[in-house]
Amino acid sequence: MTQNRKGPLAGIKVLELGTLIAGPFCARMLAEFGADVIKVESPDGGDPLRQWRVLKDGTSLWWSVQARNKKSITLNMKSQEGQDIARRLALDADIIIENYRPGVLEKWQLGYEQLKALNPATIMVRLSGYGQTGPMKDQPGFGAIGESMGGLRYVSGHADRPPVRVGISIGDSVAALHGVIGAMMALRHRDVTGGRWNGKTGEHSVAGQGQMVDVALYESVFNLMESLVPEFDVAGVVRERTGGALPGIVPSNTYTTGDGENIVIAGNGDAIFHRLMKAIQRDDLAHDPALVRNDGRVPRTAEIDAAIQDWCATQDIDSALQILKAADVPVGKIYSVRDMMNDPQFQARQMFEQHHFADGEGIKLPAISPKLSETPGQTAWLGSELGEHNREVLSALGYSEADIAELQNKKII
Repeated sequence: MTQNRKGPLAGIKVLELGTLIAGPFCARMLAEFGADVIKVESPDGGDPLRQWRVLKDGTSLWWSVQARNKKSITLNMKSQEGQDIARRLALDADIIIENYRPGVLEKWQLGYEQLKALNPATIMVRLSGYGQTGPMKDQPGFGAIGESMGGLRYVSGHADRPPVRVGISIGDSVAALHGVIGAMMALRHRDVTGGRWNGKTGEHSVAGQGQMVDVALYESVFNLMESLVPEFDVAGVVRERTGGALPGIVPSNTYTTGDGENIVIAGNGDAIFHRLMKAIQRDDLAHDPALVRNDGRVPRTAEIDAAIQDWCATQDIDSALQILKAADVPVGKIYSVRDMMNDPQFQARQMFEQHHFADGEGIKLPAISPKLSETPGQTAWLGSELGEHNREVLSALGYSEADIAELQNKKII
């Protein structure tokens, strides 16, 4: 696990001070592309995600993905000595990723301004429910709340039922991706202000200018909400829940085939709509001049959807897919994980990686995205045992074996 790492971020040091999803997912992506990520965990059980969802031998299978390529050290962050070690690691890092409540790091003398005073090149990615400023900054904010406040929940589901959630922690994950984007832009800015990385010496030639990347979960979700704001501001339109349909873009919906399967058809391009209507033998709609453009189709959404549904009801899913694909209409089955793992497209794109636990049992992980042609990401190892790298990391900071043993006895690590 101390092997020389490859990838576009090789040589970049990252300190992860966070738990669960948003911060660790952000750090995970940097680790997948070569960054040297040190994850700080509590000696008392570590990151709670270690025990989330489906477990193997007491550890979450999710952990194998979320913590891959990271080095795990334990620190009692409520102790002065633990905070001192974290500060040394932070000042040696290129990027610090944290998702504590605003103010916690400042209490420990690890806040952005405090570290920046010691190292102007400090880049800190801060992920929180509501950001580092504003009247709500001190409130706890999970992804589910960010999805609600950011607008996603309001438009998800059917009009006659309460809003639903996406079946994953999408708010946290979207925030994490914003954190990655912000970190890369901050690195670029540091480079152009002088902080260029010297791969031979492993040092920065000039300090460069760091900065704070302030990511709020609700704002990350809000950033995905397309034309929501101008539609309301200019036209007074409040986008509502529309089930499987994409409002104002016709036709794009979920339909049910005769064998009870669900199928998504996106025939909203003008030429595609024409081909779709021909394929379902509705020449009258294909040649209706009022339906040539999307703005003409929108008022007749119900009529068009009914025509497509009527046709789908006469087909099983395989025949529907075959006919519509032959007509060059975007169409797809709604996949379960079983469908994914047996799908030739997933297999051709090598979207699954085979690995093994220490006991020899195999495990498949999702492959790394995006795919870079020259410097692709890689899985060097699965999620580490709690504190597995204490000795390695502390030794690199200059701690002796006796020092490390004393820290263990005092339950600092």
